Amino acid sequence: MTILVSIAGVLAMLGIGWLLSTNRAAINRRTVLVAVAIQSGIAALVLYVPQGGQALNAAVRAVQHVINYAKDGIRFVFGENFEQNLGFTVALNVLPVIVFIGAMMSVLYYLGIMQRVVGTLGGWLHKLLGTSQPESISAVSNIFVGHTDAPLVIRPYLKDMTQSELFAVMVGGCATIASAVMMGFAQLGVDLKYLITASFMAAPGGLLMAKIMMPETEQRQIAFDPKYTGDEDPPVNIFEAIGNGAMTGLQVALSVGAMLVAFVAIVAVINGILTGIGGWFGMEGLTLQWLLGKLFFPVALVIGVPWGEAAEAGSLIGQKLVINEFYAYVNFVGIKETLSPQTQLVVTFALCGFANLSSIAILLGGLGAIVPERRHDIARLGLRAVIGGTLVNLMNASLAGLFFALQAA
Repeated sequence: MTILVSIAGVLAMLGIGWLLSTNRAAINRRTVLVAVAIQSGIAALVLYVPQGGQALNAAVRAVQHVINYAKDGIRFVFGENFEQNLGFTVALNVLPVIVFIGAMMSVLYYLGIMQRVVGTLGGWLHKLLGTSQPESISAVSNIFVGHTDAPLVIRPYLKDMTQSELFAVMVGGCATIASAVMMGFAQLGVDLKYLITASFMAAPGGLLMAKIMMPETEQRQIAFDPKYTGDEDPPVNIFEAIGNGAMTGLQVALSVGAMLVAFVAIVAVINGILTGIGGWFGMEGLTLQWLLGKLFFPVALVIGVPWGEAAEAGSLIGQKLVINEFYAYVNFVGIKETLSPQTQLVVTFALCGFANLSSIAILLGGLGAIVPERRHDIARLGLRAVIGGTLVNLMNASLAGLFFALQAA
């Protein structure tokens, strides 16, 4: 039954994208079929093929080993016994890791390693899906950097992009998470193997959903230069690269910390009001999380969450869309041990993306600053991009649930 529901979930997300399409007749079937095949192949390799899962587990252990080096820096700043004295805290255990990963990514870009990785993977997507090189490169860049940084790699091409290409850049940004933030989630206790898998699935998934919702109808060829790095003022040496990356990571960490403080407090205020109102009508336990659970209950069912856990899963999906993914993951970690392995996997995939309402403002501010000539287009496409990114995350969750169920059968 779970297998059939998961298949229905995949078809439902594709169907919603088709219903929202600006030109259904122009949808490129090759792009759709190949993108779905790539997404399915990644999920099957990790969740169904034993050797694939073992290989990724080995890679995850290596990545986790590197992340553990961040603790040396944390101990130096906050003291050797900070964990014993304070226990696990987001401020000390999670946010500093984001700073460390930001520095690491900056070094990898300085050495030219990331450009080769992104260029190779983006080139494969370009050839397999028939999408343009700039939008394919941007889709892959989103796996490693944030949705405001990835477009920098294709900055010279943004102003001349077609509507469909610009939309693909925006959907790709909403469908993925930055590597630094991903490592922060891993420090919270979210399964890193699932996070990595979801991020790689989101690259073809973002292009897939973008080309369904807004197919290419314009003929415009952009001369692409693979040597361009997106950095108009590159660091002069590795030490400047480390410093620049650390400061970028610090900005992300401070932003995450500030948002968590603000949103947790605001949600507490809302819950206080709702609890008071609920008390007048004999509705004990009325909270924002409860309302979101009821609203997104059908969504959780469609993507393969069992009936008895759909309210909790639906609430988390709603929190991710209405508030943000970090807030949702924090709450997910608090209850995940009460959920079945199937639900843990599906929810992890469903939450793995920047697709939330605040991303509209982030896209307008970040991407709009990079290419001010397209601010009007960015504002007009913002909500559709968030919807597209959400559909990608939910489709990835359905595919993951499908192969998890097949493996368990």
